[in-house]
Amino acid sequence: MTALLLAAALVSADGPPNVLLILCDDLGYGDVSPLNPASTIPTPAFHRLAGEGMTFTDAHTPSAVCTPTRYGLLTGRYAWRSPLKKGVLGGYSKPLIEEDRSTVADVMKAAGYRTSVVGKWHLGLGWQWPNGTPKGIDNFGKQPGEGQVDFSKPIAGGPSKLGFDHNFLIPASLDMTPYVYVVGDGVEEGPTGRIENSGFPAFYRGGAIAPSFRHVEVLDRLVEEASNVISQESDKPFFLYVPFSSPHKPVVVADRFKGKGGLGPYSDFIVQTDDAVGRLLDALDAGGRAGDTLVIVTSDNGSFMRKAGDGRPDHTDDPTQQAYRPDSHLANGPLRGTKADIYEAGHRVPFFVRWPGQVEAGATSDAVISLVDVRPTLALIADQEPAAEDGESMLPALLGRDYDRGPIINHSANGTFAVRDGRWKLIFSSGSGGRQKPAGKPFDGVVRLFDLSSDLAETTNVAADHPAVVERLTAALREIAGDEVPAEFAEDK
Repeated sequence: MTALLLAAALVSADGPPNVLLILCDDLGYGDVSPLNPASTIPTPAFHRLAGEGMTFTDAHTPSAVCTPTRYGLLTGRYAWRSPLKKGVLGGYSKPLIEEDRSTVADVMKAAGYRTSVVGKWHLGLGWQWPNGTPKGIDNFGKQPGEGQVDFSKPIAGGPSKLGFDHNFLIPASLDMTPYVYVVGDGVEEGPTGRIENSGFPAFYRGGAIAPSFRHVEVLDRLVEEASNVISQESDKPFFLYVPFSSPHKPVVVADRFKGKGGLGPYSDFIVQTDDAVGRLLDALDAGGRAGDTLVIVTSDNGSFMRKAGDGRPDHTDDPTQQAYRPDSHLANGPLRGTKADIYEAGHRVPFFVRWPGQVEAGATSDAVISLVDVRPTLALIADQEPAAEDGESMLPALLGRDYDRGPIINHSANGTFAVRDGRWKLIFSSGSGGRQKPAGKPFDGVVRLFDLSSDLAETTNVAADHPAVVERLTAALREIAGDEVPAEFAEDK
């Protein structure tokens, strides 16, 4: 049975489900104990999801950093097709998603859903610049000078232009200015104050801040606002996208969670993030919505924590260290690298799905999936056209059917590409493409092939032993990425 027929049968039998889509921020593969049994950090909400739904062990973000992943999640399109070829946006950046581009919110709205986003946006907002857009804003990821935005004027671009009926947001990562809440097309309170830089673990950049804005309160505020959306009475199903601000920096832990992780502030923040997931599951229970709601919980990339060098302290010894020792806590599990890297730790992420009556409880899937697949999957479930430029429906995998996704693209912070197909992963660079040394450069003349079925840690380049695989995956990249692949890059290198 095709995915389209499967979806039609589901819709006709029970009607479309509510959808709660939670996107954690920098949650590592090893941060949740269902994927890392050796972890001592308690994550009961994730255990609940694993017991009541399906755990994916080979799920990937389209990028190893956050803005391009969010673009891909909402549009079903790889962000390297947009003007953003590397890096991320800032809090003042212009909108990345064009207003005429269909998003998952557009799809769900067309299907009769009330659509909401509550959380970290990080896709650019149409701030009003009375003296003209500053030069720095044209360079994605750059921050313009403070004091140039008229926060009293409506935002010209953002969620309301992209299919969302309701939004409650922070503009970008919680370490990026301006520190305000965006409600609809305006700010809840203007940033009339200023805050200075803060060091790790409570790292954030200095800049404009609303008088009542408190970093440590943001995650709780987002959960409260999202719970309000769930509890609203309506004759329409809801689509609620909740991109958390955690456990991304700043690591700002509410008092009630301090000491709960047992391994310092970072572990406490993981506990608080898990609690935020649990509170939203509880909100579904309280409203009698759990049985008719499809829940997806995942992350936008891997953890920013990295393995400490031999003899070096980690975050359990010194909270100012962005590192972990294997004998304390493997934030990215057995995977090589860290956030931003082309290696697995950069983009292999937790992915849990709960859908009572449809997705088998306690199931595990080793299907290779990408977050660009979420949009077409939800479109099918909502009885809408599933077409997406790069995404494919993962509905067969959700329902326990045979599923072969075909090649997916991995992309790093500096624009390095990799192709994943089945057991094979081909990296088009000599380095990590991100934070691990050496970083290398995209298409620097080196290709590295890894057999992930026997070498998950990506230790041994077997390109010389499998030239036919290298040729096939190189051809796949050329077919998918087209002009993004330099013409002078020889396929036989």
